[in-house]
Amino acid sequence: MTTALRALAPAAALALLLAGCTGGGDPATPSAPAAAKGSAVSPERCAENEAAGPVTYVTGYQYQASASILDPLAAEALGYFDALCLDVRIQPGTGETAQNAQLVAAGTAQLSSMSGGSDVLVNVANGVDVKAVALFGHVPIATLMTKPDVTDLKQLEGTTLGQKGALPVAIDAMLRADGVDVASIKQVVVGFDPTVLVRGQVQSLTGYKSNEPLTLEALGEDVRLWNPEDYGVPGSIAATIANPDFLAEHPTAVQDFLRAQLHAFEHCETAAEECVGYAAQAAGTGYDTAHNVDVWTTEEGLVTSTLPAGQVLGQLDPAAMQTEGDFLLRMGQVKAVPDLSRVLDTTVVPALYANGALVWPAP
Repeated sequence: MTTALRALAPAAALALLLAGCTGGGDPATPSAPAAAKGSAVSPERCAENEAAGPVTYVTGYQYQASASILDPLAAEALGYFDALCLDVRIQPGTGETAQNAQLVAAGTAQLSSMSGGSDVLVNVANGVDVKAVALFGHVPIATLMTKPDVTDLKQLEGTTLGQKGALPVAIDAMLRADGVDVASIKQVVVGFDPTVLVRGQVQSLTGYKSNEPLTLEALGEDVRLWNPEDYGVPGSIAATIANPDFLAEHPTAVQDFLRAQLHAFEHCETAAEECVGYAAQAAGTGYDTAHNVDVWTTEEGLVTSTLPAGQVLGQLDPAAMQTEGDFLLRMGQVKAVPDLSRVLDTTVVPALYANGALVWPAP
C-alpha cells in the first residue's frame, strides 16, 4: 500500500465507505472517452441490468492501482458500465477483507474485491455467505525482503523480522518449507516504511511484490526477494465476490460488471498512465501516481504471466482453489475447507468469452 494512501486511517476510510462517498470525486476525467448509455448492449439486456438498480463495488484497498481496483475504476471512467446500462458505485475499501466480505454478505454492497482466493475461503469458513465469481492472478502476492548478503533463509534464525501485524501465512509456510526455525525469529510490528530494512532496524521484512520492493528500488536500494511460490506455496491475487442473492436475481448485471472490468483491464494493459490517472482523480490529493503506475505494471504482469494454459482472464480454477484450501487447512487457518461447489460460480467468466476473446459489445 502506498504511504500516501495508508495515511488515511481505517476509521476514516470506513466512514467514507458507509457514507457512500467515493473519496476524491468522479474518477472520470474530461479526456476520458465516454461511451453512450446502452451502446454496448441490447435493449432487452439493458432493461435487465437497469432493473438491478445501483451496484456497489467495494475495492480491496482505497484507490490503489492494483488488479481488481484499477480496472473497475477505469471501466467507470471510460464509460464501460454506462455502455452496459449498469449503475455502478465504486467505494473505497479499508484493506480489511473480512469487512468487505461482511458488507457483501449483508447486501450493503453487491460486489467486492478480495486479496485472493485464500481470503474468500477463510471468510466463508468463518460463516460469511459470499460467492466467488472471478479470480485474476495465480501466484502469492506476499514476499519477504532481506539485504543481498542473506543467501540462505536459515541465516534469519535469531534475527528480527518486521511484519504488519501478523506473519503472512505464505511467508510462514515458505520459511518452514526451507527448514527455518520460525520460533527463533523475533517478530516485530512495523509500519509501511520499508526503509526500516535498509537502515538495519530489521533483518527481514514482509511485504507485497507490487509495493515495498518498488519503493526501495525507486530509492536506489538493492534488496533480495524471497518468494513463496519458489518453495511450492500456493496463492492467488484479486478475487471478486458477489452477494449470492444478488447474483441469483440479477445474473446479467454481475456478468456485465465483470465484462466491463475485463474490457478495462485489457485497455489498461497498454494505457497504464491513463488508467492510473483516473485512480488519482478519484483518490484526490496525496496520491503517488508514479508509484501506482509501477504497482499496476507489476500486478498486471503477475496476472498475465500466471494465467493457466487453456483458461481465460478472470476464470476461477476449482483445482487451484482446492489446493489453496488444503494449504490453509494444513497451516491451521481454517478448521475445514468449505465446499467449493457452494463457494464458487465457475460459469460466469467463461460465458463472457468466445474462442478465447472477451465478447464486447455484450449480447
